[in-house]
Amino acid sequence: MGAQKSIHAGKAKIDVNVDFTHKLCASLMLPPLRTTVSPLSLVIGSLCFKHPNLFGGSEKLDVSWDKGLYDSNVLVAYRRPRPEWLSQQCFVIQHSLSPEIGVHGVPLDNFSRSGSGGVNLSRLSLGLDMSEPASSKWSSTTSIKFEHVRPLNDDWRSITRDLDGFSVTCSGNSFDSMVVLKQESRYAKANDNSFSRFSMQIEQGIPVVSKWLIFNRFKFFATKGVKLGPAFLLTSLTGGSIVGNMAPYQAFAIGGLGSVRGYGEGAVGSGRSCLVANTELTFPMNKMMEGAVFLDGGTDLGSGCHVPGNPALRQGKPGSGVGLGYGIRFRSPFGHFQLDYAVNAFQQKTVYFGITNVAS
Repeated sequence: MGAQKSIHAGKAKIDVNVDFTHKLCASLMLPPLRTTVSPLSLVIGSLCFKHPNLFGGSEKLDVSWDKGLYDSNVLVAYRRPRPEWLSQQCFVIQHSLSPEIGVHGVPLDNFSRSGSGGVNLSRLSLGLDMSEPASSKWSSTTSIKFEHVRPLNDDWRSITRDLDGFSVTCSGNSFDSMVVLKQESRYAKANDNSFSRFSMQIEQGIPVVSKWLIFNRFKFFATKGVKLGPAFLLTSLTGGSIVGNMAPYQAFAIGGLGSVRGYGEGAVGSGRSCLVANTELTFPMNKMMEGAVFLDGGTDLGSGCHVPGNPALRQGKPGSGVGLGYGIRFRSPFGHFQLDYAVNAFQQKTVYFGITNVAS
């Protein structure tokens, strides 16, 4: 069960969302990561503060805090008004805390689940986002940010090595620092019978200081949806690669919901490169429910051995995998729910249950 409340204070608006339902959803996906549990840790929700005219010149301030069972995220965004023909600027400060399961997590139950590897990431970033004016079906965003990443153990203490004694940072110290220039381009086209989307991201680590990370990371996502009578076919392809200096947590994690279903998070592999393909056919069952059948596949393209410390080899990840299954999509005034049943290449069954969109 959950509760939502909006409070108006002058021109500002405060949204509060406290949710206990997600506790059940998340517990089906991940094993307990903490041995001690307080009542507050079982509460999941969000707090959002919005002000549309902070200094009287239409400056917008958004402050949000999202809390999960094992993670949290605080975001402060400040936007100044600019003419529509100029790029829109947003100053951002963000801090997140989350378990790093995709790379350092340990595959369990024939790779159907991933257990805690004892590594958590504390990320602090601050910088500037610039959104270019949309042209035709294309849009783009450029950002430059300073990032500070500190690995922590399950007791929230800084660490430099994982449980096997391998370094969890690129610098070998208790943290990594970097300045990242990111360019993202997006394409979208839709009509009554189909839609197409494509996005491409390029990140460049800038060596402002000699000890900071220098790398180039490329990632793309392409998806195509086609209506086939009452059914709908959705296919997607995701890939990427990284060259230069990198920490293990920067590797591409393959497996889990949103990647290759039937596997735990990152249980297929974690490499310098990746390629993941998804195909899903949905068909209506009634006004509020849809059925789905899907086939997912992914590979690290043999790049797992090039990740520092080779965590994929130490954890016995296969490097490639295929998952198939079926599911139900349920729409209601309270949100969109998804239940998937999948089998991986090891014939191990996995159930995914999540809330894909919560109505406000």
